[in-house]
Amino acid sequence: MRGGCGVAEARQASGRGAQLERTGLRHGWTTGACATAATTAAYTALLTGDFPDPVTIELPKGQRPAFALAAEDLTGGRAMAAVVKDAGDDPDVTHGALVRATVRVLPAGTGVVFRAGPGVGTVTRPGLPLDVGEPAINPVPRQMMRDHVASVAARCGGTGDVEVEISVDHGEEIARSTWNPRLGILGGLSVLGTTGIVVPYSCSAWIDSIRRGVDVARAAGRRHVAGCTGSTSEKVAVAVHGLPEDALLDMGDFAGAVLKYLRRHPVDRLTVAGGFAKLSKLAAGHLDLHSSRSQVDKDFLARLARQGGADEELTAAVATANTGLEALQLCAARGVPLGDLVAAAARGTALGVLRGAPVAVDVICVDRAGTVVGRAAERGPRDG
Repeated sequence: MRGGCGVAEARQASGRGAQLERTGLRHGWTTGACATAATTAAYTALLTGDFPDPVTIELPKGQRPAFALAAEDLTGGRAMAAVVKDAGDDPDVTHGALVRATVRVLPAGTGVVFRAGPGVGTVTRPGLPLDVGEPAINPVPRQMMRDHVASVAARCGGTGDVEVEISVDHGEEIARSTWNPRLGILGGLSVLGTTGIVVPYSCSAWIDSIRRGVDVARAAGRRHVAGCTGSTSEKVAVAVHGLPEDALLDMGDFAGAVLKYLRRHPVDRLTVAGGFAKLSKLAAGHLDLHSSRSQVDKDFLARLARQGGADEELTAAVATANTGLEALQLCAARGVPLGDLVAAAARGTALGVLRGAPVAVDVICVDRAGTVVGRAAERGPRDG
C-alpha cells in the first residue's frame, strides 16, 4: 500500500467497523490525512533538518497510519513533503494524486495560516463551511494539521507559527471531474475528510453489509436501530438515543437498502440520521444519496420553505442558493424551520418505502459540525 500502513490499523472494533469488514474492500486515506502527513513531515524537517519517512499521524478516531514520502525538499526557510494518495478500493478521482505540503515559519503569535497552492481550489461563493476567499481546505483537515503542527512544535522546539501551503499535482485538471466548479470552488480540488479514512464504495458489497448489520442487530435483540450517513450523524444518534454499537448501521448513501430490508425484516423503530444535504435528497424521494446519482434539489427546498412560511424573496433566494447549507442558513436567519421540514419529508419518504411495515421512524438532520438542525419525531404506519 502506498502510504505505509496496513488496512487493519484503519478498522474499528465496533459494530459499525464489523459491518465495514464485510464489504471485503480495502480502505484508503483522505486528502486531509495525506495533507496532514505531508505537513507533519515538512514541519519536522524544518525544525530538525530531517524528514521522518515514513511519517506517522493520528486520525480523529485514534488510528495511527504511517505514510511513505514520495518527495521532499528542504531549502532555506521552507520545507516541502509530498504523499501519494491511496484511496484503497474506492473509485476516487484523486486516487494516485500527489499531495504536497510546503511549510514556512511565521512570526511568533501568528498561528497556523493555510494557503491554497497549485491544484487546490479557492472558495468563491457562499454556502460552504468556509468563508469566501479561503482555500478549500475543510475544517476537520485544518484542525488535524493544527494539532500535528502543535505536536511537532512541542517535540522539536518550535513555536507552531507557520504557513501551510497545500497543493495537489494536476489538481485543477482533476477537479473538472468533481462538483467543485458548480459549487464555486475554483482553481482545483478540495482537501476533505472527517475521519481521515476513505470508505470504499461498492453498491453490492455495501448493501450486503447493511443487510448483515440488520441481521446482527435483530439477533442481539435490538428493537431500535439507526441508519446513519456517516460518522458525524452516528455520534449524534448515539448521543440522542443512547444506542449500542450493534444497533448502528453505516447506511452511507444507501437509504433505500436500509428501508427495503427493514420492510422484510422489521424492528420496532428506525432512526435515520444524516447530513442536511443528504437527507434533503431522501426528502425529495431519492433512495440513493450518492452525489453521482442524486443532487440537492434547491427548487424542492424552496417549495418546502414556502410551506414553512417563507415569503417570495426568501423562496427565490433558497431556489438560487449555492448549496443546501446556504439554503438552510438563509431560512434559519428568517425563522423558517427548513431543517424540520426536510426531516419530516424524509420521514414521509421512509414510511412510503416501508409500505406499512411495523417500523416507527424518526429523522435527525445535522450540519457538518454535528449540530442538530432538523428533527421529525417518531411516527409509524398507523399514524397517517
